Amino acid sequence: ESLLKKGHEVTIINTFSDEKLRNIAGFEDKIRVVFGSITDTVLVEKTLRGHDLVFHLAANVNVDQSLKDPKSLLDVNVMGTFNILEQVRALGIRMIHASTCEVYGDGHDLKADELLDETAELKPNSPYAASKAGADRLCYSYYKSFGVNVTIVRPFNIFGERQKSGTFGALIPILVRKAMIGEKLTVFGDGSATRDYLHVSDLVRAYELVMDTPGLEGKSINFGSGKNTSVKDIAEYISKKLGAEIKHGPARPGEVSRFPADISYAQSLGFSPKVDIWEGIDRYIEWTKGQEVA
Repeated sequence: ESLLKKGHEVTIINTFSDEKLRNIAGFEDKIRVVFGSITDTVLVEKTLRGHDLVFHLAANVNVDQSLKDPKSLLDVNVMGTFNILEQVRALGIRMIHASTCEVYGDGHDLKADELLDETAELKPNSPYAASKAGADRLCYSYYKSFGVNVTIVRPFNIFGERQKSGTFGALIPILVRKAMIGEKLTVFGDGSATRDYLHVSDLVRAYELVMDTPGLEGKSINFGSGKNTSVKDIAEYISKKLGAEIKHGPARPGEVSRFPADISYAQSLGFSPKVDIWEGIDRYIEWTKGQEVA
């Protein structure tokens, strides 16, 4: 939507679902949509022709799914990224790759006030995180080996309107959905795990900043809010807003306890997040009220 408003011509490659059709409702006649997977080499090759820039956002993104079916994550996240890199290399197209904060993992021995910057060692905890770390470094290798113009964006925990709430969905949408249908909110472990949450509107601005900034070839950039919020505090906020009870479940394997983002490099490029976690949750709740809750 944002790119269209700025006059860009947009093509989307995505796997098909009714949810994805709903997400483009209202501007579907202004874009070109190709339904398929980035694991399809021929589809990627044909679709990328005639384009100037690729935002590579496609991935299997769920930690729980990666614990049950690791290969599916590797197929899409590593080999799918390889397919795209091969085509941007052949066609001379610029690429902005969506990595993730999960590539950093745990075990950095950070003091209470220390943050993770882009030079931190990658220590992925889960098969999902490992697949994304592999894709992240594959992009860098294509910059070093072949001169591909690729910038690696490492978003921290993104949330907001249209985010998936069902199976393998994200924390905030799942909690809001459960609260709205009268179910208890499940917090895994003691809820002390913290994350840096960035609203989707701020991430869109971040991608556009990268697009409009020259000289970022081969760079990795953290994008987050610079603030950490616990799962427990988020659950309690949603519980009070929507009148839901909270229950606790066992801690999940591969869970990272904290992700303190250093966003100073992004800030040096002009990035400044606008929507805080609580305003963002309020926006998501209001948006959800306008949808069918099932």
